[in-house]
Amino acid sequence: MDRRAYLGGIAGAVAAGAAGCLGGDESSDETLEVLHGWTGGDGSDAINELTELFNDEYPDLDSNIKAVGGQGNVELNTTVLRRLTNSNPMGAFANWPGKNLERYRGSLMDLEEDVWEAEGYKDSMQDRVVDLCTFNDKMPAVPIGSHRLNNLFYNTAAFEEAGIDPSSLGSVPDFVDALETIDSETDYTAFAHGMQAPFLGLQTWAQILTSQSGVEAYEDFIAGDGDRGAVIDALETLQEIQENYITEDASSIGYTQAAQKLIADEAACIHGGNWLYGMFRADDEFNYGEQWDWIPFPGTEGLYFYHVDAFVTPGSNPTREKTVSWQKFIGTKEAQVAFNNLKGSVPLRTDIDSSELTDFLAMTYEDLTSSDAYPPTIAHGLAVEPEAMNDCKSAIGNNFMGPYDAEAAADGLLEAVSQ
Repeated sequence: MDRRAYLGGIAGAVAAGAAGCLGGDESSDETLEVLHGWTGGDGSDAINELTELFNDEYPDLDSNIKAVGGQGNVELNTTVLRRLTNSNPMGAFANWPGKNLERYRGSLMDLEEDVWEAEGYKDSMQDRVVDLCTFNDKMPAVPIGSHRLNNLFYNTAAFEEAGIDPSSLGSVPDFVDALETIDSETDYTAFAHGMQAPFLGLQTWAQILTSQSGVEAYEDFIAGDGDRGAVIDALETLQEIQENYITEDASSIGYTQAAQKLIADEAACIHGGNWLYGMFRADDEFNYGEQWDWIPFPGTEGLYFYHVDAFVTPGSNPTREKTVSWQKFIGTKEAQVAFNNLKGSVPLRTDIDSSELTDFLAMTYEDLTSSDAYPPTIAHGLAVEPEAMNDCKSAIGNNFMGPYDAEAAADGLLEAVSQ
């Protein structure tokens, strides 16, 4: 089925179901319902803190802020689409802005006047996130935080034992050589990697493609004009890493279990968003600059691979005024600092005093405002439309989780973004 027809079918069903209640029920006795996908660890701590602060700010406003599943918003997305289609909307839900909003076309509330202009958020938020929260001539989302994707976190003891200077890793060949050294000269697993969900391979492949062929090659790819040879080269490098340097249980674990292997002193390094920092900081004996540190994924120095979490509002809103209060609140300095310090992400406001953030996040916040380029993440909703993202995940899941077929995976990736 054509992507536009697919998305249009969903949007049409949502719009049809919502047609009878556009504008919402604004009765004061309706409870504000907010859905999110942060079910444990750093995410759970962060949303709980945000909820507590909101309840303190609005003590007379009844709210039900609750988690739905996990694993990259899969269960949350399913729940949201089902409820919107069945004319049973919530007040707001956590989601990615940008091209991800295509899945909700025709069913979103416009917050431009009541939130963005009323609170001055167009001036206090980064320009690029203002653009990402603008969709179909509306502004239905307010951002809460950003993760950088092109991180390589490493266990300092493992690198020291292998005699590797992290700052010397300026390219993917340097990185692979380091993995070989760790594998042959230490008892550490060289690369902690989860393969339970294909988005983990997809996000690492994107870093390898960018490192080996340049950020323009990645941007050409997500625009539907990728170079097949470069795509295959990156896949073959990912295959080399997955065949030689990961744990035997990688196929059955996700990033949470993989990251625990660094904390347990079993693995040397891991690629991922800086939500992993949110996990690391929860362990009092695994400290930044001591037991662990980080570098940009080799070959991506100067880049900030851009990820954004936001809260999105349905147009057929059952608690319009309460929802507006929630969306205003999450854009405040207080909310953004409190949430991101626990989540391991950074605020999208430009007027944050970095001294209010932890040391690692203060550094990340500076990078957010001063990097050379900000390529949007493909595995987390910003770079391509939802069906294309799902097709990219399928290309990895079907051809690149063992056995490996680089050419078939490349064809699947290129076809996914070209429609």
